Amino acid sequence: MLVNVIFNIINRLIDIYMFIIVIYVLLSWFPNAYQTKLGRLLGRISEPYLNIFYRFVPPIAGLSFAPLVALIVLSMAQYGLGALYNIIFF
Repeated sequence: MLVNVIFNIINRLIDIYMFIIVIYVLLSWFPNAYQTKLGRLLGRISEPYLNIFYRFVPPIAGLSFAPLVALIVLSMAQYGLGALYNIIFF
């Protein structure tokens, strides 16, 4: 069924985007990692989404929890799409 294929593609794309965000955040542990080609590429992909959460989630004790909140929101969206699919087609 075509809808099932589309749902699986969207689900995998969300998984890949979440993985990109995790890798981008982990780059902060390494000096000058954001200035590498990989760091710039991951930044162009993930920063537009992460900037939304950086505005609304203030750092606590010098730690930013904005990426964690961003990942939680993506997970909730992924779960919601799965629930919607189950409601419509089962």
